[in-house]
Amino acid sequence: MKELKSNGRLVLMSPFLRSHYCKEILSEKIGANVTIAGWIEDIRPMGSLVFMTIRDKTGVSQVVFNKNKTSNEIFVLAKNVPRQSIVSLKGILSKGKGKNIPKEIQAKEMHVLGEAIHPLLLDPTGRVNASIDTRLNARALDLRNVKTMAIFKIRHIALQSIHRTLSDEGFLEVNTAKIIGQAAEGGATLFPFDYFGKDAFLAQSPQLFKEQLTMSLDRVFEIASYYRAEKSHTRRHLNEFISVDIEAAFAEKEDVMELAEKMVENATAEVIEKCSNELRTLEHKIEAPKRPFQKLTYTQAINELNQEGIKIKDGDDLKDHDLQVLGKIHSEYFWIIDWPAKLKPFYIARTTDGKKALSFDLQFGYLELSSGGKRVSDGKELEERLKESGLSPKNFEDHLKTFRWGMPPHSGWGFGLDRFLMILTGMENIREVVLYPRDQDRLLP
Repeated sequence: MKELKSNGRLVLMSPFLRSHYCKEILSEKIGANVTIAGWIEDIRPMGSLVFMTIRDKTGVSQVVFNKNKTSNEIFVLAKNVPRQSIVSLKGILSKGKGKNIPKEIQAKEMHVLGEAIHPLLLDPTGRVNASIDTRLNARALDLRNVKTMAIFKIRHIALQSIHRTLSDEGFLEVNTAKIIGQAAEGGATLFPFDYFGKDAFLAQSPQLFKEQLTMSLDRVFEIASYYRAEKSHTRRHLNEFISVDIEAAFAEKEDVMELAEKMVENATAEVIEKCSNELRTLEHKIEAPKRPFQKLTYTQAINELNQEGIKIKDGDDLKDHDLQVLGKIHSEYFWIIDWPAKLKPFYIARTTDGKKALSFDLQFGYLELSSGGKRVSDGKELEERLKESGLSPKNFEDHLKTFRWGMPPHSGWGFGLDRFLMILTGMENIREVVLYPRDQDRLLP
């Protein structure tokens, strides 16, 4: 290992591989010795010169090979190395001659660290269009496309903001089991499997765990993968998805609704501030939402749908088409509240007359982002709700016993991160914002 100074900071480097990212050379002085590493995006031989474009995660650099100033071996290699190969290049920083090239590197050395074998499955530059399936089949290569890379830089910033907001609000991050012996909601959307001779499932949500944790940890959140065996062929459903889940003791539904609004507002503002280049690359504009979000009661939603010619009765659930119609009327963030009790899970608390659920759904246009509410905190009531839902309390004994140890009143929600990223990036297909999406037809890569 060797030490070098870059922009006033001390960096430990393996010999030759990299002293700067492409973006960093812009702040170096002309005449500086620099070493960059990345993949070759373009090669343009022009007589005694070879112009090479090198890209890394931060941007691009132009490298110039001069036949009269480099060895013949290096010059021939520069002309013939396959595009998209991984290389390390060492040279002297000089003033760029191109219109959009303020600085370039006069190459002295080049090492090919990983040769790209052509033909490639797709063109990572994006000049040749590829279908979403082709791109997902070569996802690691597809990430070299600046638009694809921009999506996941935005995802990173949004996740950082979400962590920060929830931590600042006093929530403790937890990690619950994904192999479970009892389901939060039951039904046919479970992935069952044999667990050493026992029946087990992949977790649909951390619902039961996070409720139990409010007994002692008070406020908890988890960001993790969950699994639903839904046979959906839409642009907004996946069988494995990332959910942001929170649960708060001594909180009413209005408290956690306000927290969700704050989280969305903060994440959006941070993406606008820190990802201007990425948003420009995606040709997508977003604005920080105005709080508080509009609240639409279930009854108001039914009335609006009837006015639009959708025949739906009070007590009917809202289907995908219904939400699409509502989304055209309310194109921004809005809540649907005061749902009929029978339409919500057994663990959702109800109004004193038992008719309405103390629940909410957060929508962005037609996209459902979040669902939650106040929970049942009385064990006997919860047992009755299980029976009412056609579920056996015996199958939930491990959960029910925790209510005998003193369960505080609590509220919470689950929030679909991947759908939120569709909004932040302007993507219309959820598979675009997930590195390795899983649906009925896709198990690889």
